Amino acid sequence: MTAIDRNPGVVIRDVELTGQGWHVLRRTTFDYRRSDGRWETQQRETYDRGNGAVVLPYDTERGLVLLTRQFRFPAYVNDHPDGMLVEAAAGLLDADDPPAAIRRESAEELGVTLGPLTHVFDVYMSPGSVTERLHFFAAPYAPADRTGAGGGLDEEDIEVLELPFAEALAMTRDGRIADGKTIMLLQWAALDGPFSA
Repeated sequence: MTAIDRNPGVVIRDVELTGQGWHVLRRTTFDYRRSDGRWETQQRETYDRGNGAVVLPYDTERGLVLLTRQFRFPAYVNDHPDGMLVEAAAGLLDADDPPAAIRRESAEELGVTLGPLTHVFDVYMSPGSVTERLHFFAAPYAPADRTGAGGGLDEEDIEVLELPFAEALAMTRDGRIADGKTIMLLQWAALDGPFSA
């Protein structure tokens, strides 16, 4: 971990690598200056999985959006009935910049070549413990842009869903869509995006 000194009220004292499986888990000890000026020593664990990108492909002419359905073990063990989540296509940046990464993920997961990307926002999805910043995009697509089967890489098992936008939005209200990034993109599309009045 590189030195971080952007905030004079935070002094990192020790970083311990506690796990390195799929991604990296660290325990950091640091001094923190509280709003009243007192210094205290704190300890936090952070899960570093890299940054990611997510996209909502939309077809306003036909009133459709492209989403995915896949099994998510963490949701399954935390009370989701079957662990099958409906989500916007997303993935880690790896060595790519966010637009290139989301074009790659869209081709792999959805089998679609995206039109011009609209950058929506950048969000820390779980800032209490996960370092990831997620870059949100939306992009138009048409039937001719469906250039592959989708489904993800060999180790993935992703179902492609082409849904009416109104149904997808209703799914956020009744719990059939319970994924935060997807809810955020669908609400953006309704309030400020391609399906706003």
